[in-house]
Amino acid sequence: MVENIQQVAQEIEAAQLTNAAELEQFRIAYIGRKGRIADLFNNLKEVAPEQRREVGQQLNTLKNRAQERFDQAQEQLSSAADTTGDTGFDFSLPTVPNTLGTRHPLSLVRQEIVRIFERIGFNVAEGPEMEDDWHNFSALNFPENHPAREMQDTFFLSEDKEHLLRTHTSTVQVRLMENNQPPLRSIMPGRVYRNEAISARAHMVFHQVEGLYVNKGVSFKDLKETLYYFAKEMFGQDTQIRFRPSFFPFTEPSAEIDITCFICKGEGCNICKGSGWVEIGGSGMVDPAVLQSSGIDPEEYSGFAFGMGIERITMLKYQIKDLRLFTENDVRFLRQFEGVI
Repeated sequence: MVENIQQVAQEIEAAQLTNAAELEQFRIAYIGRKGRIADLFNNLKEVAPEQRREVGQQLNTLKNRAQERFDQAQEQLSSAADTTGDTGFDFSLPTVPNTLGTRHPLSLVRQEIVRIFERIGFNVAEGPEMEDDWHNFSALNFPENHPAREMQDTFFLSEDKEHLLRTHTSTVQVRLMENNQPPLRSIMPGRVYRNEAISARAHMVFHQVEGLYVNKGVSFKDLKETLYYFAKEMFGQDTQIRFRPSFFPFTEPSAEIDITCFICKGEGCNICKGSGWVEIGGSGMVDPAVLQSSGIDPEEYSGFAFGMGIERITMLKYQIKDLRLFTENDVRFLRQFEGVI
């Protein structure tokens, strides 16, 4: 037994520990639980009882020496690596570009719309996307037989059609008038839902921004001046605007909003279909019945409202021809907006 201990001690002293592989082999051979020293400890029971204490002390000394050699070699290898700067990394490899994310074009346009209207006193109001029939239809003067109430236009959430995904952000206007007294001056950007087939020009999920101004003596002239200011700020100072008579259940009189095509400057192109004008939304004076259903006296107050599709404005501003690009998350499309503020 003593001879075996002396032989292992000589091997430990003679071991070459100049690299990580040799160090690992040394650890397995002598320090590990299945190494040479562990085997010697297992054979200690075969030593005569009167010699067992002395042999045990020799084994402990041997074990401590093996651990000491291992620790010293490991420290030397670590210090050498720090000195030479050898991290094992190949610096000749090509770099990985540190790409930055971009803001979505719809977010860019929404933020710009909010900034424009905030400069003339409008604040931002928000409401729930899951609505009831009252706020989405009845309070906005939609008759019981109006086509917008049918399943082909609306995502209903209950069989009795009392709960649904809002089809416009006009629902926020109703909630604003119910819970606040005039003067009211707010815009309502948000996501809306329509039960429509997805194509290059239509989608089941899109975004709107609507505006509402209610006060004493509000006229159609105030509506025109507000939208005239918005069009120039959004599309350029040479932009012209026109109003075409239309019909909406919650406004009277009502008008569609057109601006001069900023691509051809009114001369006619494929964007404006040769007319020189492009539609951006609808507007009108708030119907007295809508004011009254929201708890506002139509004899004392009047107001105007307008609504625009954020996707529509974004497509015009950046000349995007396919509505589906906004929701497909194609990185090639989104990277075109890097650096846009």
